Amino acid sequence: MKQEKIFSLAVFAALALYGAIGFYFLPLANFTGPLTRMGKIPESLFGWRKEQPAIDPAYLVNAPWQEADVLAIGDSFSIPHLWQSVLTKNGLKVHTETWEAMRNICEDFPAWLQSKGFKGHYVAIEVVEHNFKDTLNRSVGCKHMNYHATVELPVVPPPRLLVRNLADYSGRFSVGIQTELHVLKYEKLATRPDFSAWSLGNNVRMNRIKDGCKLFSHQSCNDALFLADDQAEDLGEDALNKMQVINDSLEDYQLTWVIVPNKSTTYLYPEKQFWNKTEKRFHAPNLLRVLRGAVADRTTDLYPANETHLSTTGYLILGDAIYRSLR
Repeated sequence: MKQEKIFSLAVFAALALYGAIGFYFLPLANFTGPLTRMGKIPESLFGWRKEQPAIDPAYLVNAPWQEADVLAIGDSFSIPHLWQSVLTKNGLKVHTETWEAMRNICEDFPAWLQSKGFKGHYVAIEVVEHNFKDTLNRSVGCKHMNYHATVELPVVPPPRLLVRNLADYSGRFSVGIQTELHVLKYEKLATRPDFSAWSLGNNVRMNRIKDGCKLFSHQSCNDALFLADDQAEDLGEDALNKMQVINDSLEDYQLTWVIVPNKSTTYLYPEKQFWNKTEKRFHAPNLLRVLRGAVADRTTDLYPANETHLSTTGYLILGDAIYRSLR
């Protein structure tokens, strides 16, 4: 009986110690970016700190089908309506639909588009490089549109600065502990002169960036976070040929391909040639050249370190390139 009591007390003490440690480190898990959350690395090290431009809410409106000059079909890079705001500011009315609603661009897409009352001249197809091949494969060979309207939520301007250092104790103790362990490991790795990359697990990797502190505003600005499954390989001729199929089916519209380079392509694999080929073959905006130009100009937080998406600054650069391609 005495041994059982001692064992119970030992278990209780261990659990209490674990809880106390977890509670202490829990504020580290107050994540705002997807890569910091997935990689369990704190915002205090990898959260952006430079103020972003203000966006007038009047430029974030989604025009009705019947009034739109431009139809934008896109993924999560189009949902904030930020690149579209450049077109709206310049007098174009943009109607945006997500791939979640559109599913695919099928053979009967032109007739379907007319049935929606769209009378505009421009169609912008936005896809991030990471998902481009899958999106093309689904559309090529698709016969009939299978549109699923989604609830249109109000679009508000993104924050210009993120509020940090607010204690949040609503998460799991284990996440705070794992985050602290990553901090301790990172502190050792970061001081090594040969440090170049580290896999944090959960599809996140960290890379050392040349002149990183001229490109990022976060505290550990020599390093940035990326999706681990981004491909170093370039997109090939098969993708170009499938783009041609869609182009041919939309010959009555001015089709603009908006292929957003992966964050890793922009910073780590800038030698890819796919954007040069799409520019030459389809007169598509060369977004890799545009974003690499912004990097060369030392644009801070083009892609924030903790994000998979562009910053507000990056979206405005993207929108300007798209607008110029429509003229």
